[in-house]
Amino acid sequence: MFEHHSTDALKPLLFGIIRSVTPSDIEIDFIDDRVEKLPDTIDSDIIAFSIETYTAKRGYILAKKYKTENNTIVMGGFHASAAPDEILNYADTVIIGDAEDSWPQMLEDYRNGVLKRRYESGETRPLTVLSEDKSIYRHKYFGVGVYQISRGCKFNCDFCSIKTMYKCVRRKSPDMIIDELKRAKEKIIFFVDDNLFYDKKSALELFEKLRPLKKKWACQISMDVGRDDELLTAMYKAGCILVLMGFESLNPKSLEMMNKVANHSARDYEEIIQNIYRHHMLIYGTFVLGYDGDDATAFQQIYDFSVKNALSVTNFNPLIPMPGTGVYKRMEQEGRLLYKKWWLSDNYRYGDTAYMPKNMTPDELKKGCLKIRTDFYSYRCIFKRLFSNRFNFRPINLFVFLAANLVSHREILKKQGQMLGGILGEADTD
Repeated sequence: MFEHHSTDALKPLLFGIIRSVTPSDIEIDFIDDRVEKLPDTIDSDIIAFSIETYTAKRGYILAKKYKTENNTIVMGGFHASAAPDEILNYADTVIIGDAEDSWPQMLEDYRNGVLKRRYESGETRPLTVLSEDKSIYRHKYFGVGVYQISRGCKFNCDFCSIKTMYKCVRRKSPDMIIDELKRAKEKIIFFVDDNLFYDKKSALELFEKLRPLKKKWACQISMDVGRDDELLTAMYKAGCILVLMGFESLNPKSLEMMNKVANHSARDYEEIIQNIYRHHMLIYGTFVLGYDGDDATAFQQIYDFSVKNALSVTNFNPLIPMPGTGVYKRMEQEGRLLYKKWWLSDNYRYGDTAYMPKNMTPDELKKGCLKIRTDFYSYRCIFKRLFSNRFNFRPINLFVFLAANLVSHREILKKQGQMLGGILGEADTD
């Protein structure tokens, strides 16, 4: 996304899977733009990019830089599924959907001289047949192991781009993920699933099998899980130390617009928070500000709530209309987008507002989010929250709390106001 290197980058799962489905006679090298300096030239037959919306412009600029008469540019990723026609303005071939089906076919077609412009996979391949070849990773990432049990989400939030790529939920078996974790060298694991809890029965089975491994881990949960003492007890016994929860808003009107079903039916957030604390786990809370139910008072209200309840980590995010989502389509129809495509604009900066809010100005939304971010991760507030929750002082919890807060303190101002990737300078996207 940016030209500076990140100190909080996690290992990307995709490329280990890509390595495992690439024929052994094909040489493949993984370069991670987030953590290393890129070469001036790349001598390769195929250069493949994984493109997210925030990294799209950076990917397009690099594709133009590295493109020659003798190589082929391939692009995939979430943004490729949301905007494949846009991708083909910068790539020779686009992979839509998961790559593990399309990638081997694309390589075979390339060898036979019949490369197609588009490759699209469905969601029929079971995750149980996938493996990860970690030999492709040569970098040191932020010291947390990244694993995935499922793809997709049973919810359909208005602002979330997950449904642009996944229409259903596919899962590995508990035995498969346990086998992977037995080989894991990391002591702390993050399950990157959008929602680990497809159903209660399978979750309890997984936690029972996790217990003997004595791993410490974090995952994302929905509000309904925060009310379930049986699940929370099983999670804690299995080694869970932190849960990421999408609070998103304190405003019932905004929650309704977001289609946050679990939140709308579980309005007493403080009761849920205290219930999670009773099970000795920390909370990473996320919020989305700028929905039509929000006005300028929402910032201080959400900040006070987060500090009062001693949330360990938070993201205070301005609403960003992501392509393919319900909120993007609505903003486009209402003529409220400030950019034709904010992710391509040379004027858009990280943290900027990409649309016209109803009850505040774009500048108020940008500055309001930045203020509560910087206040929340000020040293004063970090230590206030640290001493407000006695479970922070369990050794592993203390390490996680301090590491996450100090990294966030450092990264906020490095990212705010940065151009996404550089100057594309090609189209009028404003």
